[in-house]
Amino acid sequence: MAGMATDELRKNRMMRHLLAALERGEDIGHYGRLVFAMVARHFIDEPELRGFLERNLSADEALALCEQVKAHDYSPPRRARILDWQRQQAFPICPDAKDPDACNVYKDLKFPQQVYDHIEEYYEEKASGDDLRSDSKRSLVDVDDRHEQREHERSDQEADESERFHSA
Repeated sequence: MAGMATDELRKNRMMRHLLAALERGEDIGHYGRLVFAMVARHFIDEPELRGFLERNLSADEALALCEQVKAHDYSPPRRARILDWQRQQAFPICPDAKDPDACNVYKDLKFPQQVYDHIEEYYEEKASGDDLRSDSKRSLVDVDDRHEQREHERSDQEADESERFHSA
């Protein structure tokens, strides 16, 4: 069953690129690991996800990243966010940044319906002017706004922990 799930991930060129790099033991960078975890968690179980991440991180760091992504319930990132993150690291997350379809995980992958439902809810609320940041019960939402919000709210301790992932 696990092989079928990774086969599904390989339908997307970027995810195929990230999987291959992880399988070779290449360091895909902090944002490469974050993108991988944010997308792959919808297709593979957590032990398999941690196994891939442990090719770049210690077991404790891989577990912490999985828990972070799960706790924040991040939606898979949009292409623009992936390209922004790619500019902040050496490893190319997107294998062909000039291709407008590259790195669009929503084009090639079928996510659970709840992902689409929550993204739709987010944009409806955003269009109506509701303040999403006050909704603490919100689950999957657009990673751009939630990530930026959390960057501003993090304590020094959380920032130090995040730096561990950047340097790993």
